[in-house]
Amino acid sequence: GGRQTLTVVDFLHSFIFYFHFNGFTMNKNPNPHMTPLPFPAPPTPGNATNMLKRWRCIGPTVTPHHGLTSNPCVLPDLIPPGVCNLLSSSTIYANNEVSLEEVDIYGFDYDYTLALYSSTLNSMIYNTARDILVKQYKYPEGISKYDYIPNFATRGLHYDIQKGLLMKIDAFHYIQPGTVYRGLRPVPDDEVLQLYGGTYHVPLHKDSGFYGKGPKVKQFMDVFSIPEMTLLAVANHYFLSNNIDYDPVHLYKDVSEAVGMVHIQGYMYKWIMQDLEKYILRGDETYAVLHRLVNNGKKLFLITNSPFGFVNKGMMYMVGKEWRDFFDVVIVQADKPHFFNDCVKPFRRLDNNGDLQWDKINSLDKGHVYKQGNLFDFRRLTGWRGSKVLYFGDHLYSDLADLMLWHGWRTGAIVPELELETKVLSTEQYTQSLTWMQALTGLLERMQMHRDPESREVLLEWMKEREELRLTKNMFNPHFGSIFRTYHNPTYFSRRLSRFSDLYMASISCLLNYDLSYTFYPRRTPLQHEPPLWMDQLCTGCMKTPFLEEMTHIR
Repeated sequence: GGRQTLTVVDFLHSFIFYFHFNGFTMNKNPNPHMTPLPFPAPPTPGNATNMLKRWRCIGPTVTPHHGLTSNPCVLPDLIPPGVCNLLSSSTIYANNEVSLEEVDIYGFDYDYTLALYSSTLNSMIYNTARDILVKQYKYPEGISKYDYIPNFATRGLHYDIQKGLLMKIDAFHYIQPGTVYRGLRPVPDDEVLQLYGGTYHVPLHKDSGFYGKGPKVKQFMDVFSIPEMTLLAVANHYFLSNNIDYDPVHLYKDVSEAVGMVHIQGYMYKWIMQDLEKYILRGDETYAVLHRLVNNGKKLFLITNSPFGFVNKGMMYMVGKEWRDFFDVVIVQADKPHFFNDCVKPFRRLDNNGDLQWDKINSLDKGHVYKQGNLFDFRRLTGWRGSKVLYFGDHLYSDLADLMLWHGWRTGAIVPELELETKVLSTEQYTQSLTWMQALTGLLERMQMHRDPESREVLLEWMKEREELRLTKNMFNPHFGSIFRTYHNPTYFSRRLSRFSDLYMASISCLLNYDLSYTFYPRRTPLQHEPPLWMDQLCTGCMKTPFLEEMTHIR
C-alpha cells in the first residue's frame, strides 16, 4: 500500500533538494560557493515506522502504469527538464572513440545497410517457408492456418535446439525470467529452473559459439531471422497443442532449411525486384550518403553476399544507372563471414552481363564487379587496412566481428530497432518508471541492514514494487522486451554490439547529421566501484545524445 513507499519520497526529495541547493541544473556547472549538504541518512530501526506514518504523500494506487504520473509530490521534480526529449533516432552512438577525419575509405554491406526493407518482407519469407515446410517436408496441413505474427520475436534471441525453447539471455549467460517460450506460450519460471538444473545460467559450452551457431543453442542475429523464429514457435506450438510427438532437433533443422530455401532458390530476390517501391525504403537517403562521401574525396567499396543482378536492380532504383561510379570496388556473393577469415576463394570478375570471366585478378578496378574472393587478397590488392577503413553492416558476426578483432578496421553496426527503442526511451512513462526503479534500488541496498519487523515489511514491499516496475519491458515487445536490455543487465546482443562495433546507428542516413571531420566520443560510464559522474550527465545530457540541432546545416 501507500504506507510502505513513503520513505522513498523522503529520500528522493532530499536527493533533489541536494542538487538544487548546490546549483546543479541540466545546463550549468555546480555553484562553487555552495557547501555540499550531507546525503540523507538511511532510516534506522527505531524511526522507520514513524517516517512511514509521517508522510502521506503517495496513495495506495501507485502502479508503474498510472500512479507515477498522477502523484504531484514525486513529480515533476524527479525528472530534469527536457530529459524525455533528449534521444533521437538520427543519432550515431559510440562504443569507441572514432574520428571521421581519419577515415578515408568507407565500406558497406547491401541488405539492411544500403537497402532497408519494409516489414512486409518478413511476412513473405514466413509464408513461403511455411508452405515449403508443409508441401515439401510434409508437415501437418494445420500449420498453414497460422499467419505471420509481426510482433512476436525480436532479434538477438537464443534458441535451445534440443529443448525447443526460444529465450532471451543477458550478457552474463543468464536467462531473463519471463522470456522463455515453448511454441507461442511462455514457460513458467519454476519450470525453466527445473529444465536447467535449478539455475537460469546457460553454460558457455552450450551457448551459441562465436558466430551464434553452437551445437545446442543458436542465437538469431540478423533481421532476416525474425520470420524463422516465428515459424519455429508456430510449428512447436502446433505439435504441442495437438499432442503430436516430434523431435525438436529435426524441427529446427527442417525450419532452418525451409527458410534457407527462400533465399537460395531466389524467392526473396524475385519479390523485391518485381516491386522495388513496395519493399525498399528510403533509397533517396542512401543516394545522399554516397554522394556526400564521394564529393568529399572518400573511397567507397561494397562487399555483399547477394548476387549481382539483385544488387544492380536495387542500386539503380536507389542511386541511378551509374551507381557503380560511386564505388571503387564492388564485390558480390562474397560468402561472408568466410570472406573475412579464410584465403581460399580467389576473386572472379563478372562481365556486363553478369557472366564469370576466367582471367587472373591482379587488381581490383573501379567500374568492374567481382565475385567471391577473400579479405587477404582484398587488402593486398587495394592497400586498404587499419583504422582508415570504416565498414558498415547489420550482422554483428558475419559483417563486423572479424574486421574488428583481427584486422583493425573501424566498424559501424546498422540497428534498425533503434528507432523504436529511442521512441520508447523518450516517453514520460518509461523515464518515470526507470527513475522510480533506480530510487527503489538505492533504498533496498540501504534498508537491508535493518532486521526489525517494520523495516522488513517495508523492504518486502519495495522488492515487490521493483519487480512490478520491471514490466516496462512490455513497452518494447510484450514477449521479450528490449533487444538491448534484460531487467538490469545488457542483453547478450548488446554485449556483442559493444564488442564488435565502434559505432552503431539506426541507418546509414545518420551519417548525414555529422561533419566528416567529427569525432565520436563514448561516454565514460562509471564502473560499479567508481563514483557516479554527475557532472558528465548534467553538462552533456544523461542520454548520451550529441547536439544534433547545432549540426543541421550539414545535411
